[in-house]
Amino acid sequence: MKTKQDFPTINERKAEGLSEEGAPYRVLIVDDSMFITKQIGQILTSEGFDVVGTAENGQEGVEKYKELYPNVDVVTMDITMPKMDGVTALEKIIEFDKDAKVIMISALGKQDLVKKSLLLGAKNYIVKPLDRKKVLERVLMTLKK
Repeated sequence: MKTKQDFPTINERKAEGLSEEGAPYRVLIVDDSMFITKQIGQILTSEGFDVVGTAENGQEGVEKYKELYPNVDVVTMDITMPKMDGVTALEKIIEFDKDAKVIMISALGKQDLVKKSLLLGAKNYIVKPLDRKKVLERVLMTLKK
């Protein structure tokens, strides 16, 4: 029977969710949609990222960020959520940690809120519906900034 050693690893590549040192990048996902949270989580974990926490509203997201700090490399933040929206949560996270890397996630038609978020300190944004390639591209681009 052939074993793994019998086949050359031509397609082997380093998972994109790993830093230069080989440690996984740590992600906090803040979204009120369980479906979106799960989707982002699956996209990122499939590339080696470590989802260190999730929150279903901005208030919970801010608390979770403070609790996990400094062990969060990037945050994905939905813009429209109950209790506290993503823009307000972004402001509070940036107030707490001016170097926080937050990526806003919005539905089409929320360009004004995306612009406001970028001016407030968000590092990038992703528009729903989520596209695997775009999510990975934006997250990696943000981490390398």
